[in-house]
Amino acid sequence: MSLRKLDLSNNKIHDTVPYQLPPNLTSLNFAGNNLSGNLPYSISAMTSLNYLNVSNNALSTPIGDVFASLSDLGTLDLSFNNFSGDLPASFASLSNLSSLFLQSNQLTGNLNTLVGLPLDSLNVAHNNFSGWIPHELSSIHNFIFDGNSFDNGPAPPPPPFTSPPPSRSHNSHRRSGSGSHNKTRVSDNESSDSNNGLTTGAIIGIIIGSILVAVILILALFFCVRKQKGKEKVTRTSSGSLPHGTTNVNPQMQEQRVKSAALITDLKPPPVENVVVERAPVKSGSIKQMKSPITSTSYTVASLQSATNSFSQENIIGEGSLGRVYRAEFPNGKIMAIKKIDNSALSLQEEDNFLEAVSNMSRLRHPNIVTLAGYCAEHGQRLLVYEYIGNGNLHDMLHFAEDSSKALSWNARVRIALGTARALEYLHEVCLPSVVHRNFKSANILLDEELNPHLSDCGLAALTPNTERQVSTQMVGSFGYSAPEFALSGVYTVKSDVYSFGVVMLELLTGRKPLDSSRVRSEQSLVRWATPQLHDIDALAKMVDPALNGMYPAKSLSRFADIIALCVQPEPEFRPPMSEVVQALVRLVQRASVVKRRPSDESGFGHRTPEHEAIDMSF
Repeated sequence: MSLRKLDLSNNKIHDTVPYQLPPNLTSLNFAGNNLSGNLPYSISAMTSLNYLNVSNNALSTPIGDVFASLSDLGTLDLSFNNFSGDLPASFASLSNLSSLFLQSNQLTGNLNTLVGLPLDSLNVAHNNFSGWIPHELSSIHNFIFDGNSFDNGPAPPPPPFTSPPPSRSHNSHRRSGSGSHNKTRVSDNESSDSNNGLTTGAIIGIIIGSILVAVILILALFFCVRKQKGKEKVTRTSSGSLPHGTTNVNPQMQEQRVKSAALITDLKPPPVENVVVERAPVKSGSIKQMKSPITSTSYTVASLQSATNSFSQENIIGEGSLGRVYRAEFPNGKIMAIKKIDNSALSLQEEDNFLEAVSNMSRLRHPNIVTLAGYCAEHGQRLLVYEYIGNGNLHDMLHFAEDSSKALSWNARVRIALGTARALEYLHEVCLPSVVHRNFKSANILLDEELNPHLSDCGLAALTPNTERQVSTQMVGSFGYSAPEFALSGVYTVKSDVYSFGVVMLELLTGRKPLDSSRVRSEQSLVRWATPQLHDIDALAKMVDPALNGMYPAKSLSRFADIIALCVQPEPEFRPPMSEVVQALVRLVQRASVVKRRPSDESGFGHRTPEHEAIDMSF
């Protein structure tokens, strides 16, 4: 019989929440421990769950968007943790939620996601929420929201605007109710007294004030009309014709100017450089306001030509389906990488969406993701400026390293796997909406001098070429990494990225390329050859990259192989989310650091790991 209730509350558990929880639970209580990390994605599959309590722990990062299928959930307590970011959109799917406790976290944004939920108790106190409190929440019986930065009163009604009632004080209102989550009461009598307390003097004052406001408005309107007439007299000659230097602006042109002004205002460049964004000519009606500002710097074509020696051949450092990548050195000595997008790779619609894609990419911020530092969109050119990672990419390091002394150690390989897993976890589960990479491969994992991984080309899927070209170029360059569902139907999801990640882990384990026609036929496809052997310890030892010279912990190798087997499953639905992959790799690292290394003549270990190669858990 499957487990239905799990209560481990009020212990001293120091660990992350288990990433694979029993799927048939109806009640889960981890309250009062010292759990860290985040909510595991496996919670999203617990469709029978009606009680979830992880309060009073050390959980951090944004609350995972894992609640879309938990329509039976009645009580959710995430209070007294370190959760940050906005409320997940999937909260709106909790159609039976009666009690929600979020107090004492670091949550931001507004409470709009909670509108429409059948809540009877809601506590959001002591967070960093802001904006108006939706008036729909005012009917919640037990509602506590002090210690935030909300605007005074409930949310304003739709236009015409009327001032919010003054009876609710700033950041201190708590509705009456019993229980440990309520601390003060406001009686119904108090609120009714405040509504009926207007004196005759106050009424007279209001009338006089209204008259004064009306007089001021009439005077202001009069002066505006006079001023406009004065302008018309100045701009027209006595004969009624237009003088030299003036232009007759029709309503359509005026509207276009307003739209253009709104667009330029919204594209404010960062204050570091005073840059004018020079837009290429666009067809009438195609200008649309950006959803959000671009946070990266705008460069001119001239400055990028100068930095790359007119995009010379010797400065090419890479090439992909969208164009070539050049090394650029600026006058201040700063070195960057410039991706020059081939105009033939973009359709007209995608050209119009270029700045929107840049805006989205410029907001991706993660230590294991290559930062988009700037862009260029003038004279019909489309260029992206990235930070320069100078130690090459993982593909070349694994397959073309001529000096055997530069071979990656086992610790370095685990660190690279964990760093890139965290990058994908950020794209898939922290970004809203999720960002699908679509071209995850070892050539897109750049390494710095300390061998920390930096995933490149994140967000470029928005600029993917048209369908025919997309399939042909990606199949040629990434066929060995492509998930079965993409190769068969062109369907690509976050689970397809997970498959590609598993292929890269296989590269790290074996040192082999995903496709290698130089090998015997049965070994040309890395996934097909390796997958049946991942759970065979003897076979696994023979698969390991010879460049490691047997210097690896056998147990760590076995666990690494287990994670690969999960990621490269042919059915997308059975592959784990990246948050679970990250947790599995973290456990692997933690166990490796706890176990004392044994001499090489004992079974299980090939070598004693030098101190300076200890795996760094700070990233």
